[in-house]
Amino acid sequence: MKKILILFFVLAAGFSKADEGMWLPLFIERLNYVDMQKEGLKLTPEEIYSVNHSSLKDAIIQFGNGCTGELISNQGLVLTNHHCGYGSIQSHSTIDHDYLADGFWAMNMNEELPNEGLTARFLVRIEDVSQTILAQLTDKMTEVDRNAKIAELSKTIQNDATKGTGYEARVASFYNGNEFYLFVYEVFRDVRLVGAPPSSIGKFGADTDNWMWPRHTGDFSLFRVYADADGKPADISKSNVPLKPKHHLPVSISGYEKGDFAMIMGYPGSTDRYLTSWGVKLAIETSNPAIVKIREKKLGIMRQDMDADREVSIKYASKYAQISNYWKYFIGQTRGLKKLKVLDDKQKIETDFTNWMNGDASRKEKYGSALSDIESAYRTIGEYTLQRWYFVESIVRGAEIMTLAQSFSSLATELKAEQPSAEKMTRLQENLRKSVDKHFKNYNTPTDLKLLIAMLEMYYENVPADQQPAAFREMVAKNKNDFGKIGANIFKKSIFADKAKVDAFINKPSLKVLEKDPAYNLMKMMIEKYRENQKMMDVPNEMVDRGNRLFVAGLREMQPDRKFYPNANSTMRLTYGKILDYYPADAVHYRYYTTMKGIMEKEDPDNWEFVVPARLKELYEKKDFGDYGVNGEMPVAFLSTTDITGGNSGSPVLNGNGELIGLAFDGNWEAMSGDIAFEPELQRTISVDIRYVLFIIDKFAGAGNIIKELTIAPKERVKPATETVKAPSETETVN
Repeated sequence: MKKILILFFVLAAGFSKADEGMWLPLFIERLNYVDMQKEGLKLTPEEIYSVNHSSLKDAIIQFGNGCTGELISNQGLVLTNHHCGYGSIQSHSTIDHDYLADGFWAMNMNEELPNEGLTARFLVRIEDVSQTILAQLTDKMTEVDRNAKIAELSKTIQNDATKGTGYEARVASFYNGNEFYLFVYEVFRDVRLVGAPPSSIGKFGADTDNWMWPRHTGDFSLFRVYADADGKPADISKSNVPLKPKHHLPVSISGYEKGDFAMIMGYPGSTDRYLTSWGVKLAIETSNPAIVKIREKKLGIMRQDMDADREVSIKYASKYAQISNYWKYFIGQTRGLKKLKVLDDKQKIETDFTNWMNGDASRKEKYGSALSDIESAYRTIGEYTLQRWYFVESIVRGAEIMTLAQSFSSLATELKAEQPSAEKMTRLQENLRKSVDKHFKNYNTPTDLKLLIAMLEMYYENVPADQQPAAFREMVAKNKNDFGKIGANIFKKSIFADKAKVDAFINKPSLKVLEKDPAYNLMKMMIEKYRENQKMMDVPNEMVDRGNRLFVAGLREMQPDRKFYPNANSTMRLTYGKILDYYPADAVHYRYYTTMKGIMEKEDPDNWEFVVPARLKELYEKKDFGDYGVNGEMPVAFLSTTDITGGNSGSPVLNGNGELIGLAFDGNWEAMSGDIAFEPELQRTISVDIRYVLFIIDKFAGAGNIIKELTIAPKERVKPATETVKAPSETETVN
């Protein structure tokens, strides 16, 4: 019996190893292809990434500024997450047309809704430009000079790459400044809303279930990319036509088994896997707790007003969701960093690096100061960290009256000129009118006043006094620490509290009026003090940049046989792994998929997070799942060992044939330290099953017009497979 148990645990350990890495598709053939074939990939490297031929990369877009989407029809239809499209859905919602509560479905293309400012970014090609840049850098350069030279060279490379093409380009730094790659994009500016489920489906579980498993959220929405008659990017116009993409993803309704190959392509935003122990310590003790504390206060104020008034709830829905998502993330990250002893692991890596470096005189000369410089720099950085985060979270991202006032700073600069440019003034006024209209469309004065009062008080109480503007401290003293009075005075006297006053000011701008405005002046003094404080970190930041660059270069030299992947930086990546369950704690096992049974188990009509639409309950009770159900069940979400982070939201999850089986929308709570340290035993991607997506579109919404557009692969098998012993619940205990 003991031998059998030992064998079981050895096999389980090998089988459960997650596949770490966010890989550049340019190097898949060289670095990953053999391993991917062994795990179940059927495609060739060129079918994944090619410059000259249609490939998977041509179906993947950067959706807006922070998500991923995929083309799923030959008419430019895009699938992404509900939370990625949430801002657009909200922008079209009113009390009379509450698309957040009721959902939205265009039954033909004429009903699709345009979205000003929303873009779809297609990758054209990636090019290694490391040698071009590194050849003109020297070890004697300061980090400031080095970065200036990199910026100069990057601009030239980008201009050369886009000249006469209409493309956009970006040179991005990799491995902390040790390599550089050019990314060329084609950006489409007419992206229209096609469909979205009600929030009771698209956000089912909301804050409570966010980052958690088991999950039952239908987190998807649909958009369409439009182009001009020649298939090129164009501003929003009735004359535009649906884009004919180079490639779109076929959809699989065959399901998956435990252990099946899965891969994800998308645009992960930011990771810091090579962060040193001093950075981890600062996050645990200072940065994360401050962010959580401020956001918790903001969310409480907003939630109270949203619950009291449906119109306010619609206006603030997207803002609330954005704040809430990373409020909970930072709670989980701190918990994960502590529980998984990431600080200890980082310190061990640094000890190993130091021992390796000291073993050779040339290595010591090259890398000797890297870690000591970082350690020294963090002592100063730590002294100014609170002021940084309180400025960002409570001032810049605090009351909107402050950010609106700050948006007029360019106008103030032009008004101060000896001879203001009439052309520039007209352009500034036009842009400000648009931003003011957008601001007040989703604005509630009483809510913003409460936020201003709370945020100013938090800033005052938590930022070291000598790092605050002296004039602000004097204002507080003059008002006897009555922040309610301070906030009320600002709203009473500032033009930025009232749309009519702001509009009148734009029509007849006056430098005198602007410089007397209390909101504008308060924001101005806050920014000036912040910049003064940040100056104190210029040298430490340079030391950290240089130290990290050398540390990462040294790690790669120390481990020549290891395949290193770069940190995420909003460029296209590929990650691959398996469909797999996990064991989050002693005696607890999580199954690798969920079904609609879990939705019904979680239903709570008195809690907005867990309301189940009547139509969904009706379909469930009748087991009317169409072609998408399996053995009387409707799959909803599943797990994979793929390596993702923010920005991967909406990324396609593909099987070995390159067919769409789901879309990623979250990570799991037990591995929230993942942006800093990957945890193979625990790290999982949470994805919505494509069959549940199609079920909602087809059976729930009746939008058969959308289903007809899709290329659905022949059904090969009925999945998900039942396990050896079928658990009665999606969370089971293991003896």
